[in-house]
Amino acid sequence: MNQSKWLIISVFLAAGTVAAQTKSVIVEEIVARVNNDVITREDLDHARTSLTSEIQDECQKCTPEQVRTQVEAKEKNLLRDLIDQSLLVQRAKDDNINVDGEVIKRLDAIRQQYKFPDMETLEKEVTKTGQDFEDFKTQIRNQLLTQEVIRKEVGSRIIISHEDVVKYYDSHKQEFVRPEMVVLREIFVSTEKKPEADLPTLRKKAENLRDRVLKNGDDFGELAKRFSDSPTAQQSGELGSFERSKLDPNVSEKVFALNRGQMTDVIETKSGFEILQVRERYQAGEQPLEKVEPEISNRLYEQKMEPGMRAYLQTLREDSYLQVKPGYTDSAAVSSQPIEEVAVTPDKDDKKKPGRKFPFKKKSGT
Repeated sequence: MNQSKWLIISVFLAAGTVAAQTKSVIVEEIVARVNNDVITREDLDHARTSLTSEIQDECQKCTPEQVRTQVEAKEKNLLRDLIDQSLLVQRAKDDNINVDGEVIKRLDAIRQQYKFPDMETLEKEVTKTGQDFEDFKTQIRNQLLTQEVIRKEVGSRIIISHEDVVKYYDSHKQEFVRPEMVVLREIFVSTEKKPEADLPTLRKKAENLRDRVLKNGDDFGELAKRFSDSPTAQQSGELGSFERSKLDPNVSEKVFALNRGQMTDVIETKSGFEILQVRERYQAGEQPLEKVEPEISNRLYEQKMEPGMRAYLQTLREDSYLQVKPGYTDSAAVSSQPIEEVAVTPDKDDKKKPGRKFPFKKKSGT
């Protein structure tokens, strides 16, 4: 079952640059306190910028007005998401969850995606964007910690029975009447800007990748992540669903002759060599239950994940010390309490710390 959609919540980190003032004293507006962590106005501004960028990436054809409308609809939860993330990361640390190995794997996957020769190059490229590399790693670490806590505390407790699937199928059969379709994923080896003398080697690379799936049983999606030159590599090569008429006739003839799990031969295109794998094959008409059971399971899982996650986060809030400054809104309904502005003298290693710490105890009744 694909749990990734709900295992990842929005992650907004306080990784921005702070302005130095007289005697290296920084005055920041504290928006919220979450146990011994604080969320500042700078963190909130950074979250808003990240949200805008995310929406622009997801809706590249949207007008500025459409982007602004989406941002306004979602920004009401920005402070809630920052508090949620802080609570989940704290819980992961309390449970001694260690994701250092996964952080290294994620960094290496990013390096491979952008074709950087080594980690030093990745660090330089991240630094060029104006972000501290330690902050960049902290962002990845906190995302992984968050995912693991949600998987452990929420996802593992969601049970989708076969009876649940059958009940949903019987009640929504009209949703599973479809034209003839295939679901495809790809591995693509680019030949753009490569000398003609390199083409045989690049074709051989594509053929070897196909052989690794066919003869060695290697996972197609993992190979796509590691070796594909297409932007789809990040999604394990997933291309989506296609009707016969939506594909190039030559490609359509090849893929609609295949069954689930089968691959095309290496296909030469104007820009490279491509291998297509049929993830699923749908005949025209009402789809049988066995074809759509994984899809239904995912739908039911997603329906249960959101309320389950919110309920779990509410228990974390009830066991925590939370303050939100008047004038700011936490959509999870924590009462606002006065918070004083503070002057902070930063430690020389402050950039390496995931958050600023302030010692105080939980007040009774809050």
